[in-house]
Amino acid sequence: MDFESLKTLDINDVASWPNPVKILLALTVCAFILAGGYFFIVKDQLDQLQRAQVKEQELRGSFARKKALAVNLPAYRAQMKEMQESFGVMLRQLPNKTEIPELLIDITQAGIGRGLQFELFKPAPKQTRDFYAALPIQIKVRGTYHELGQFISDVAAMPRIVTMGDLTISGGRKSDRLSMAATAMTYHYLDPDEVEALQANRRQAKRTRR
Repeated sequence: MDFESLKTLDINDVASWPNPVKILLALTVCAFILAGGYFFIVKDQLDQLQRAQVKEQELRGSFARKKALAVNLPAYRAQMKEMQESFGVMLRQLPNKTEIPELLIDITQAGIGRGLQFELFKPAPKQTRDFYAALPIQIKVRGTYHELGQFISDVAAMPRIVTMGDLTISGGRKSDRLSMAATAMTYHYLDPDEVEALQANRRQAKRTRR
């Protein structure tokens, strides 16, 4: 069959076409049907399947993480309880604001008891944190190296938290008495009213900056 004979085919009388042409036409129609079915039906389903597989992997990962958390939950709870107990112990070491004057007296008595001479004892403005306030105290004392060491040791051993920083020691060339300047930092926890007032001030400051 040549190209010229194809021109004589009657489109309205397909039954009279030669078998090879009928087969070719059938194959062409099938190819179009398959292509149309793929692009309009199968392709969307394949995309949905791929998205479902990705979602499945995400869910499997989420399940594995949650399972690990569930397995370790007793250990996490025990750790949290231990942290809360430790935090409670530390919090009890912070004086409340009514105990600060007594604590300041204890610091000065510790120095005097070791034979130190106070040249400066000046509380600075307190520094407010989330649930506590830090109170720096500038001090300057004179005494021997041994007396200064004992004083620092006594302050560190106090039941309330007091830290010593910014230490500078001078003198001692013509005398065994030294001059020590330092910043003693003590703390007190804020009562609920102070915490609420602090949070309200921070919210007001944020609104003002906006």
